[in-house]
Amino acid sequence: MSPILYNLAKRFLFCFNPETAHEMTLAGLRLAEKMRILSLFAPARVEDPVTVMGLKFPNRVGLAAGMDKQANTIAAFGTLGFGFVEVGTLTPLAQPGNPKPRCFRCIPQQAIINHMGINNPGIDAGVENIRATKRFHGVLGVNISKNKVTPNEEASMDYLACMRAAWDVADYIAINFSCPNVPNLCNLAKAAPAAALLALLKSEQTNLTNDTGRYVPIVMKVSPDMEESQIRELSRVFLDSQLDGLICTNTTTTRTGVEEHPAAKQSGGMSGKPLYNRANETLEAFAKELKGAIPIIGVGGITSAQDAAKKIELGASLVQLYSGFIYKGPRLIADCAKAIRDLAPSS
Repeated sequence: MSPILYNLAKRFLFCFNPETAHEMTLAGLRLAEKMRILSLFAPARVEDPVTVMGLKFPNRVGLAAGMDKQANTIAAFGTLGFGFVEVGTLTPLAQPGNPKPRCFRCIPQQAIINHMGINNPGIDAGVENIRATKRFHGVLGVNISKNKVTPNEEASMDYLACMRAAWDVADYIAINFSCPNVPNLCNLAKAAPAAALLALLKSEQTNLTNDTGRYVPIVMKVSPDMEESQIRELSRVFLDSQLDGLICTNTTTTRTGVEEHPAAKQSGGMSGKPLYNRANETLEAFAKELKGAIPIIGVGGITSAQDAAKKIELGASLVQLYSGFIYKGPRLIADCAKAIRDLAPSS
């Protein structure tokens, strides 16, 4: 899709509130994919195969969790050029999320603030949608978390239930324990509870691998709002537990860069361009601690090809897009993949 055509579509969609525009966009993508005309408007996927976590990615640019919450638009996103798609976040039981309105654009700053509350159809419905997916030729990640009503003391049971349900359909499973829109969820990212949770997940990973003959990597998604001491402590936990991968980062509760925007008063997490520097600082800090032992997926604030390449330079093996994709359109996918291909030889 040409930038001019996408800008026209964006101008129309931005006439609606963000959540309505999101639903309209995904429905349109599904219809275009079903009619097999989406490829006429999408740039050809950049081929830059790379093996990370034992998985072969067609290119290093993926779609971050939160865009395809129901896991029903996977093939369309693949057609747009993503090398991998991460669906969800999915929880054991369906949940409606927080009251509306709960998503706000900061257009001049190319940012989005949301307190969606992990609205999703539940893991069983999500897995059913994944099984119905056709014509997707990329790596699929399934992002999981606990239900809002589940206390942190029982959170591991929710993660384990989702992990078991997603095992047969996921290429990797992402653990969301850093969403700022679920009360107290980030408390699980402290060293002791994180170590306990990861020990259970890795044990179950071994059991499921033995039962199915299929190994599914586990990655954990961290917050950009951590102190250096917490990053050091978590890094030790991840290394000791032999975590398969790390996603840096989730959204931020800070409002740096959008202070004067009316939406800055809204609660929840901020994504988009203002998150870029903070996400990069977290990525760089983890890369320094992990020393290449655990691959990192860099996400947060990518709005240009140069932004994506920078995350690779800082230590990421892969990158993901979210808000930048909304503001810049499908062309950003190919631009980022080309920039990374030129920077980092395939392996």
